[in-house]
Amino acid sequence: MPDIQLPEGTSDERELLLRWLGYLRGAVVRKVEGVDEPGAHWRPEGRLLSLLGIVNHLTNVEWRWIDGGFLGESTERREEEFTPGDELTVPDALARYLARAASTDRTVRSLASLDVPCRTEPGTDLRWVLLHLLNETARHAGHADAVRELLDGTIGE
Repeated sequence: MPDIQLPEGTSDERELLLRWLGYLRGAVVRKVEGVDEPGAHWRPEGRLLSLLGIVNHLTNVEWRWIDGGFLGESTERREEEFTPGDELTVPDALARYLARAASTDRTVRSLASLDVPCRTEPGTDLRWVLLHLLNETARHAGHADAVRELLDGTIGE
């Protein structure tokens, strides 16, 4: 197992939040890597989300908050994002997630400050959204840990 390093500290709050978000995204990706297609779609006793459901949901969460909330694009939440069909493969899901992560990071770095207000949610700003994304990703990283352990016994970061 590789030695997974915690993000380095910095006095730049935006970069600190992005580093932690990147670290948590990596935890999610590591839980999906090496899983075959049936395993990636498997749900324990029909409960929880599959590993691909987790990745697909997190991809869409970032899209809704960043492209919708800050760039003003029309977005919506669909229940299908939680239970993707066989058309979504492991390589495609991971590629979409990593591309979304890169897009989120670019947009966050392009905004003037963490105080930029979110267009779609009054009373929220970029700082709040980044903290929300950190929370959402951390919760689902733990969720992915549980699903992977139940699937094949794999534990660890």
